Amino acid sequence: MAKLKLRGVIKRFGDVTVCDGIDLDVAEGEMVCLIGASGGGKSTLLRCINLLEQIEDGAIFLDGEDVSVPGLDPQRVRSRIGMVFQSYNLFPHMTAIENAMLAPRRVRGLSRDALRPEIEALFTRFGLADRMEKYPDQLSGGQQQRVAIVRALAMKPEVMLFDEITSALDPQLVGEVLDVLLQLKSEGMTMLLATHEMEFARQAADKVCFLRDGKIIEEGPPAVVFGAPQRAETRAFLKRALK
Repeated sequence: MAKLKLRGVIKRFGDVTVCDGIDLDVAEGEMVCLIGASGGGKSTLLRCINLLEQIEDGAIFLDGEDVSVPGLDPQRVRSRIGMVFQSYNLFPHMTAIENAMLAPRRVRGLSRDALRPEIEALFTRFGLADRMEKYPDQLSGGQQQRVAIVRALAMKPEVMLFDEITSALDPQLVGEVLDVLLQLKSEGMTMLLATHEMEFARQAADKVCFLRDGKIIEEGPPAVVFGAPQRAETRAFLKRALK
């Protein structure tokens, strides 16, 4: 059984259909990369999975449970499905470790002292041990994004969603954030990410989905989608994206 399963997901904003009947399976421990031009529906799809947007039709299943039914507590779902955004969204008046502790203190009801060892271990794991007591404006963009990832992992999620997390970074900082994703993949984290990093998707993903106009036009292993795409739309996009 898929860890995450989408069936017929439709999301509209007014008269515009942004996700148009999307079906997708994400297996346990799988990394799935969503590619496609801006406006294709990638970010909205991730926001629907995290229940930040309510879908008009279809269903989203987590371990077989439909988590998209109206009235379901979104916080319970978000504690299991973590999300990291393009903008770091760190609180500027809090240190890095305070930012990472905030959600688990509130949701898991743990004290600072009880949380600190496991949060410190996360900072150490991702090369941030010497940055825990720094404020966001004392950190580079890459460090801030890694803190945002630590903050999401502090909730001990079962699935992680990443929305264009390198697009706001200087090119020289992209690699350090992608390295974190590779580390999470090696540890068996289930991940779904929208990305413009084509080479990363080609080398690291288990499955690649090309979205256009709110639909998954083509999906498959990276070697097939990048090496022998079946659809003309996919070929045209990759020709532009891989220049």
